[in-house]
Amino acid sequence: MLKDLRKQYDRFTLKESNILENPFQQFKLWLSEAIKNEEYEPNAMMLSTVDAELQPHSRMVLLKELTDEGFVFFTNYEGNKGLQILHNNQVSLLFFWPVLERQVRITGVAEKIAEQVSDEYFKIRPFLSQIAAWASPQSRKIPSREYLDKQFELYKHQFGAKVPRPPFWGGFLVRPKTFEFWQGRPDRMHDRLLYTKNDQQWEIYRLAP
Repeated sequence: MLKDLRKQYDRFTLKESNILENPFQQFKLWLSEAIKNEEYEPNAMMLSTVDAELQPHSRMVLLKELTDEGFVFFTNYEGNKGLQILHNNQVSLLFFWPVLERQVRITGVAEKIAEQVSDEYFKIRPFLSQIAAWASPQSRKIPSREYLDKQFELYKHQFGAKVPRPPFWGGFLVRPKTFEFWQGRPDRMHDRLLYTKNDQQWEIYRLAP
């Protein structure tokens, strides 16, 4: 039964005395530890957006670059997530690393990245992933799986070895406003440390679990 499922979190602690002052550096540390501990898809993150009716939507995407400005992922700008971001650029991200019993929650604003940067990333995608970007009318209703497969084959034969980036496909940069680092602890007494930006300084607060 679901109500009987229990897991005791007891691997690590999270204290103000040993957390880094800069949340980007703290995130890089945790991400490197997630990779080292072979978390499944350590760069997977839940992206939450809001549509025009204020209905939240969440889905998993992959973090493809972490810069001093924020978190970069790539998508179809004409799919639901892309259109929702263009309508309301307030978003949230969530990373969950169960092996380490950790979460990171991030709130921020999303913006399109430079086309040149999207071009450079598209060039290093596998050939068939490049074709898929053309073949899939993301989030739109399609008549069947066979239709999608035919579109894939059509574009695979249309392009040679060099596939151009679709004009409707590219990256978003999420500029964080807050970071929350969550460390599972025994008896549901979890550690939660929140970073918020005050002018150019990050301030750290402890939250109750």
